[in-house]
Amino acid sequence: MPQFHFISGLPRSGSTLLSAILRQNPRFHAGMTSPIGSLYNSILHQFGAGSEFGPVITKAERKRIVRGLFDSYYAEQADKSFVFDTNRMWTAHLPMLMDQFPDSKVIACVRNVAWIMDSIERKYASDPYEITRLFNDDNERATVYSRVETLAQRNRMVGYPWAALKSAFYSEYASSLLVLDYDLLAQAPQKVLPLIYDFIGVEPFEHDFHHLQYDAPEFDVPLGMRGLHKVRPEVSFQTRDTILPPDLFHQYSQLSFWKEGQGSKANVITAKFVANSIGNAK
Repeated sequence: MPQFHFISGLPRSGSTLLSAILRQNPRFHAGMTSPIGSLYNSILHQFGAGSEFGPVITKAERKRIVRGLFDSYYAEQADKSFVFDTNRMWTAHLPMLMDQFPDSKVIACVRNVAWIMDSIERKYASDPYEITRLFNDDNERATVYSRVETLAQRNRMVGYPWAALKSAFYSEYASSLLVLDYDLLAQAPQKVLPLIYDFIGVEPFEHDFHHLQYDAPEFDVPLGMRGLHKVRPEVSFQTRDTILPPDLFHQYSQLSFWKEGQGSKANVITAKFVANSIGNAK
């Protein structure tokens, strides 16, 4: 079986772009969010405390069952050397990942949260004749303020992975975490990718940043968010003005805790190290 690594972090922060780049390497398998995270949660409820089968399933059996999810799902990728499984929930489950795969690494894609909210709001506004499933009712989708506030809740699309990442960033497993800012990946992929290869301990590969291919309409259409996971053919950074009200943009621009780093053993790719094209940094 291949060696496992993981892609996690915040939405609209480049995880699909990173997967589209990595999958160019014939030794790698990478894609958008897999169902393994949801299956793992379901299994926990089946053998957890208070369940019918909890008392009769040993810890060793539980561990084998969970490992079986990964081995079975990726059985067709046996010819690959490395598999990158993507799920925003993985940063909330580092103890399990490190127990199952002690040598694995987690790449957490991040972005200024204000620009994440801006990106989602743009997708929402691009189709005024659709009701996206990101919101449960008319109250949540009523205005840009209600939409952003809903997304920021700790159990929703932005708030949950943000809280999960922050907990991982300061956890005892943080040294296995690499934080990658979308802006750096989009502006200098030719310098960022060698840093990622160095972090996972793999010989670099010459990627083509001008001819990417990735789209997942079968996933996006049911959400009512067409084009959510479509990657542009060329890696590039596009500047634009925000469509968020100034107060909202300012409020959510203050949440980039990974730029501080004090008290964390996590690895963070910074603009300084991209400029110098060397190692990873605090």
